[in-house]
Amino acid sequence: QVQLVESGGGSVQVGGSLRLSCAASGDTINEYCMAWFREAPGQVREEVARMKGLRQPTYAHSVEGRTGRFTISKDNANNILYLQMNSLEIDDTAMYYCAANRLFCDFRPPSAHWGQGTQVTVSS
Repeated sequence: QVQLVESGGGSVQVGGSLRLSCAASGDTINEYCMAWFREAPGQVREEVARMKGLRQPTYAHSVEGRTGRFTISKDNANNILYLQMNSLEIDDTAMYYCAANRLFCDFRPPSAHWGQGTQVTVSS
């Protein structure tokens, strides 16, 4: 069973950048469907980006507007999922989670695995 640990969150100013990491252990994630979610206080958890194998990643409308604002990627050799976040906005403030499903892009429990999250705070 895969375990996920996020890191890389922090506090940045508007326009700054962060790179989140999600280290996986217990299984190799090469063919997993992997995703980043975020949850802001009082709001519904939102899927930010997902990728599976060699398929083209997909992004939420809120982060895909500007080319290169958010990029999801995976280091298969080191079993790590990344989320590069550029041009950060105040509305990007949230707890960010990574999630994994070995077979399908379905992140509902119990078939999906989740990390504990890493906090991103963007201020003016």
